[in-house]
Amino acid sequence: MTVDRVDHWGGAAAYEAYVGRWSRAVAARFLDWLEVSADQAWVDLGCGTGVLTAAILGRCEPRSVIGVDPSEPFLAHARETVRDPRAEFRVGTAAHTGLKGAQADVVVGGLVLNFVPDVAASLSEARRVVVPGGVVAGYVWDYAEGMQFIRAFWDAAIALDPAARELDQAKRFPIAAPEPLSDAFIAAGFESVDVRGIEIPTVFADFDDLWLPFLGGTGSAPTYLGSLEPGAREAVRERLRAYVPIELDGSIHLSARAWAYRGDVPDEDGAPPPPGSSF
Repeated sequence: MTVDRVDHWGGAAAYEAYVGRWSRAVAARFLDWLEVSADQAWVDLGCGTGVLTAAILGRCEPRSVIGVDPSEPFLAHARETVRDPRAEFRVGTAAHTGLKGAQADVVVGGLVLNFVPDVAASLSEARRVVVPGGVVAGYVWDYAEGMQFIRAFWDAAIALDPAARELDQAKRFPIAAPEPLSDAFIAAGFESVDVRGIEIPTVFADFDDLWLPFLGGTGSAPTYLGSLEPGAREAVRERLRAYVPIELDGSIHLSARAWAYRGDVPDEDGAPPPPGSSF
């Protein structure tokens, strides 16, 4: 069977159980790598439930953080859980933030770049919002190899339904790899471009701890799973169970790799990005 390539992102709680908990660990490592000084103005593009915004507030001593996301349910969750006067959350997209130009020292995006419809337009918007000499950075999952529990899901799904290969994030999101990320930033006119891997452990208490978030309907793999008949879902469940290493105590020890990227805006950035470039 086939389904449309439409990912549903409505449920904040479902997102937290699915990837939000793992994004939190990556966010901390990502910010340590960036080494941004205190008292800076930040913008978090595609802030979602506020995971990266909360990490910035807790680790980087920012002057302010503006989180931008198109999902009202995610923003409502972020406002409820991130209660810091330095943070505010607004509706907008990575390509159309609604923010003033040159108002941020740092623009970041966690697990968002591969989902934007137009990478070029989004990089251009990030560069417009950041000050000359500022930083644009973020991270995306390594869907092809390093995000092991999602990789195992798609391997199980494709074994049963070869048409699911077209929905596999590794195929859909070729930007989520070092060379395409670096090429996009260089083409957009950023300097000192760097891409590197961040790997974290993903330990599940038992198989249900891994499986149940796939039933939440929020994210690419859960959207696909929700399109299946009950019997087909059960078949994916059992194939996935056979693919993952289950310890004697029932726990499952995997890992997740994200590709972190950054680029510096030239100190004198009065001209727009070159034609055909951007994010």
